[in-house]
Parts: sequence; C-alpha cells; structure tokens
Amino acid sequence: MSQPQSNQPQNQPSSPSPFLPLKAFNFFLYGAIAVFASFFPLYLQDGGMSKLEIGTLMAIGPFVSLIANPFWGYLGDRLENTRRMLILMLAGTLVLSQFVFHVQSYAMIYLAMIAFYFFQSPVFAQSNTMILGYIDGTNRKFGGFRLWGSLGWALTAAAAGFVIDRAGTSPGVPWLFTGLIGATLLVAVVLPSLRRPAATSIVAPGGFGKVLANPTFASFLLLGVLVSIPNAMNGTFMTLYITDLGGSRQMVGWAVFSASAVEALFFLLFDRFFRKKLGFMMVCLTVVSALFAVRWYLMSTVTDPMHIVYIQMLHSVTYAGYFYVGTLMTSMFVPTAYRGTGQALFTLSWSGVSGIVAGILGGWMFDNFGAPMMYQSGTVLSVIGAVGFTAMGYTLYRSGQLTPAAASNVSAGSKR
Repeated sequence: MSQPQSNQPQNQPSSPSPFLPLKAFNFFLYGAIAVFASFFPLYLQDGGMSKLEIGTLMAIGPFVSLIANPFWGYLGDRLENTRRMLILMLAGTLVLSQFVFHVQSYAMIYLAMIAFYFFQSPVFAQSNTMILGYIDGTNRKFGGFRLWGSLGWALTAAAAGFVIDRAGTSPGVPWLFTGLIGATLLVAVVLPSLRRPAATSIVAPGGFGKVLANPTFASFLLLGVLVSIPNAMNGTFMTLYITDLGGSRQMVGWAVFSASAVEALFFLLFDRFFRKKLGFMMVCLTVVSALFAVRWYLMSTVTDPMHIVYIQMLHSVTYAGYFYVGTLMTSMFVPTAYRGTGQALFTLSWSGVSGIVAGILGGWMFDNFGAPMMYQSGTVLSVIGAVGFTAMGYTLYRSGQLTPAAASNVSAGSKR
C-alpha cells in the first residue's frame, strides 16, 4: 500500500502563497472549537441541564454529521472548490451559533443545534481536504499546518479558562466563540483560490460505495469507531468531571491546554519520521489504541482534579497519532477524485457514529454510575480496538498485502 503518486498537483493555488494564511486559519478554527467543545457543556450545566441532557444535546452534532459530512464531502468533490464551501460553512456556523446561545427553551436549542451542526460538523474534514489540496505537488507536509491547529487549541483553551473563570460561562463562551469563528472566516476569505484542473472529470454519485469497497479501509473505519467512542466521551464530559471533583473553570482551561501543548511537537516528529507504509501504520494504530486504554484507566482512578490535567497530556500522542495516521491512510486508500468523500467518512467514523453513542451512553453512565465507570468502559473498548488492529495487521501480512508489490497494485488501482 503506498500513496498514489502524481507528477502534477491536482489543485494549484494561485499567488500569493497560501501557506501563512493556512496556518492562521487552522489556529483560529481549532481555537474556536476548543472553546465550544470544552466550555459549552459547562455553559449548559450552568443553565440547569443534567449530564444525560447535556450528553444527548451534544450527540446531536455527531448525528447531524451523518448527513452533513456526506453532503458537503460529495459537493466538494463535485465542485472542486473546498475553499468557497468552507467560507459558506463558517458563515453558517457564525450566524447559527447566535441562535444556539440566545434561545430560551430546550426545544428551541435542540432545533438550533441541528442547524448549527449541519454547517459546523464537516468543517474539520473539509479543512483537511483544503490543506491537502494546497500542498499537493509541493514539499510541504500536512503536519506542518495541522500543528498550528494544536497551538490554537492549547493556547486558546488556556486563555479562555482564565477569562471564563472571571466572566462566567455566559457571556464568556458566546463572546469568545463568536470572535474566533469570525477571525477564521476572515482568514478563509483572504486565502488564494485553488484552480480547478483543466482535464478533471465531474465526480459521479456513488463515491461512498467506491471508497468503502476497499475492505482494509472499511475495517479501519469500523475499528476506529470503537477507539473513538471513549475519546468522544472524554471530550464531552471531562470538563464536567473536573468541576464535579471541585476544580475551577481555569483548571478546565489548563486541562485542555495540557492535552494539546506538545501535540504540535508530535506532528513535527510524525512529519519527519513517519513512514507511509501500511504495515508501519497498522503498528502505529495498535500502539495508539493501547495508549488510549492506559489513558482511560488512569482517568477512572483519579480523586483530585489536578490529576486530570496531568493525564490529559497523553492526548498529545494518542489523538495526534490516530488523527495523523488516519488522515494519511485515508488519502492513501482513496482515489484523488474522492478525497473529500474519504475524509468525510474518516470524520464520520471518528466523531459521527461514535459521538452519538458517546453522548447518550456516556451521559447515562455518568448520571447513574459516575465518571469512573464511564472511563472503565472506555478502557475495555480501547483494548478491543488494539486487539482488532493487531489482528487486522496480521491478516494483511498473511495475505501478502503488506509487501511492496501488493502496495503498488493497490496504488495503481486507486488511480482508476
């Protein structure tokens, strides 16, 4: 298995250089989502919602993404203008977030969240597609741009924790999120456009079937759901766990900061030492899944909220490792014409189906059995994922699909 090679980039950015704006785009985008993902559950809790109600509400995003990601992924592949689509999605996110923050009833906030997530949930997948389009045919590496997202997530979370601890979740969360999404939108507007290749055919319907026809990629997505369920639980309920143990809003910010503080370093290391070979990728996925299991077990044993801040440091290698391997594996397995569709499927496996299960099941377990039991269940799922990736790698090895010759055949097939 090797990445399809091309002498010419699929998309050529027009001058001026897009690389500096791309870094700023990632910084502001990930900073905005850090504020929303980390502090919105606290915003809801301060509004009187229970853990189950919060989990159910947050599960709306993954549920809507099951429709939104395929829609925007297919539309992006067909129109080949990911930048303009991202501008539309960011504008919709900005406008609809105001309804989310200002409606007064539970029924209205559920409706507002459905509309909000239709525009927001596919943003990460399509931003990755846009970055891959800009760097295609250059010597630039994906991690060199994604690390700016990690910096934005970490630094913004730390600053937001300080601000929200003093200003309160309302109006702190709405103001910070609105400002950061607005900055992201402005940067997207100034990005140079990507020229459409002259001889590129229009993508026909059925892209999902063509992408999922690769059994190795399909198995990777299914196992990814198992590994990502406890990660989604942690993303939704970690902040509530800290406050239940007596931690402050500022401590929440430091926990999110510690999760991403050295993530940028790992992206740089991956860029330098990562090998785009299927066998090596399978080993990486097994190791990352095992580290996820260790992380969730440690989370189930904490008694002091400060312990969570330290444990969150494992996020830098677990999430960064899975995200990096998954993004590149997707680009390797999926034909270039279906790149947006492939990234949409990867996002669905990581935050779609798993996010729905995590929000509802995690909220129910947190409410009825407590956070330790919720994290223990995550430990079990991660162990199953690690065993599954080990078995998957062994099966590929026995079938000869990890040899250079087999990789060349698959690569040639992906160009068709």
